Amino acid sequence: MKKLKNEAQLLKEALRVGAIYLEKRKAGKINDADPSKKKIQLIYRLLVHDNLIQPLEKTQENEPNMKRKLALWLSRQLPAGHKLLS
Repeated sequence: MKKLKNEAQLLKEALRVGAIYLEKRKAGKINDADPSKKKIQLIYRLLVHDNLIQPLEKTQENEPNMKRKLALWLSRQLPAGHKLLS
């Protein structure tokens, strides 16, 4: 799999936006003290549940693949020409 440009920054922003979505959806709350693995899994599962992203195969559900899915999700939400896309 080819790595996205700015994937780490996209993931960081996806976690921030995902936490806001989680709270607005009243599905829970993410604290800054929560481990990143928990944040990634929680946001990933909510987006899959809401049909905003396609789920990974059960054998492929691991942290690196979930991170990539979240980064891809955010990259598709950003407007063309956004600084994280270049």
